[in-house]
Amino acid sequence: MNAKPFTSGLSENAMVITRVADRQWHALDDDLVVGRGHAAHRPDGRLFVSIDAWYDATFDRLAEAMLAELPAPLYTVVDEADVELTAGWRRAGFTIGRREWEYVVPTDPRVTGLEAVLPPSGVTIVPAGRADESLLRAVDRAIRDEVEATVGWQSMPAEVIPRPEGDTIVDPSKYAVAAARDRYLGLIRVVTVIRPRIGLVAVRAGEQRRGIARALLAHALGTLHRSGFAEASTEVHESNQAASALFEGIGARPMSSNLELVR
Repeated sequence: MNAKPFTSGLSENAMVITRVADRQWHALDDDLVVGRGHAAHRPDGRLFVSIDAWYDATFDRLAEAMLAELPAPLYTVVDEADVELTAGWRRAGFTIGRREWEYVVPTDPRVTGLEAVLPPSGVTIVPAGRADESLLRAVDRAIRDEVEATVGWQSMPAEVIPRPEGDTIVDPSKYAVAAARDRYLGLIRVVTVIRPRIGLVAVRAGEQRRGIARALLAHALGTLHRSGFAEASTEVHESNQAASALFEGIGARPMSSNLELVR
């Protein structure tokens, strides 16, 4: 539920903010729960907060209580179209840290134009679940180091920001890879819950502009299409023009944008 304008139906003076569990807060008005706040660490070690409240006054009181007890920096994610929720976090001192566009990606190779796309000579695509884990982690580390040395890893999708131990491979079975004879050159991760989601497509710097990323997409999207999925989704950081061009070039449509706010 989003924050709504304050009305006389809520007594701000009577409202009580209570910490009910570790990193969980309730706003009570005459023993009725009128708002909830929650904080949780993501795998990358950052602390994200959320508030579920109907009234602006409730939102602001919960935010005040939570921020007084939680260590900085704090993060939250909002749909950019939700102007009221965004305004609530801005009142609490949050600013825009990053913007990601969400794309809907067709899987039909007749639509994407990837039907005849093959990997370049000397490169093979290893399907998800069959990659060598040590080689997978090696290419992940290499790509991460290359990105960090240039545009910075913060330009990657938010969910693949490294965890404290420096690892971004959570489930190796979700990755297909582009393989040379003795090493991996690129990787793609697809996770399917309700609709398939492409979490990452990346190729080593020295191997880019050879068509490897398109070959990885052709493989992944073709596999999804044969499994009965008409569409997938993905997020692209607004500064990553190459990724935007890659997906828009296969018919992907931007549908919405998310803001990661930081305080």
